[in-house]
Amino acid sequence: MKKAVLVAALLMGSPAALASAESYVVDTEGMHASVNFKVSHLGYSWLTGRFDDFKSKFVFDEDNPSNSSVEVTINTNSINTNHGERDRHLRGKDFLNTKKFPEATFKSTSVTADDDKGEYRVQGELTLHGVTQPVEFEIEQVGAGNDPWGGYRRGFEGELAIKPADFGMNYDVGPLANTVYLEFHLEGVRQ
Repeated sequence: MKKAVLVAALLMGSPAALASAESYVVDTEGMHASVNFKVSHLGYSWLTGRFDDFKSKFVFDEDNPSNSSVEVTINTNSINTNHGERDRHLRGKDFLNTKKFPEATFKSTSVTADDDKGEYRVQGELTLHGVTQPVEFEIEQVGAGNDPWGGYRRGFEGELAIKPADFGMNYDVGPLANTVYLEFHLEGVRQ
């Protein structure tokens, strides 16, 4: 599976440079998008979850991917692992500390084509738990086309591996859980 990910407002260049670029707002109201995560549980299985509340938008230029960008903003308090006690712990000071850091954001700094198969390399800045780190990952275009309601949609997916310790979250959950995989599934409606 191709690696990729999350994120909050469009990075716009000059109007001439973006002439063939298209702006999209990710369809979170219709839940045609998700930000999920997984982390190893003792090496026996995967603990999975999602963030129920986020927003995202992106600019995509198929002819010149360097004109493309993506932003994601996540309400960290919306973490959901289908286990209330664990979710309260994840919202607390040991992990996300959502009272102090209510949002996580991703903002791209560059997008380049990886090949001619709809795969792209995204570089950007991820801010989580009040710490901003540069990240890089691959995204893959899932598809694009007209929808039944007269709009035009385009979707991407990706996965980003992060280490919570790099963002100041040092709660010891064992060596097998020191990497979290953020999964992004973003379906945007062209504006």
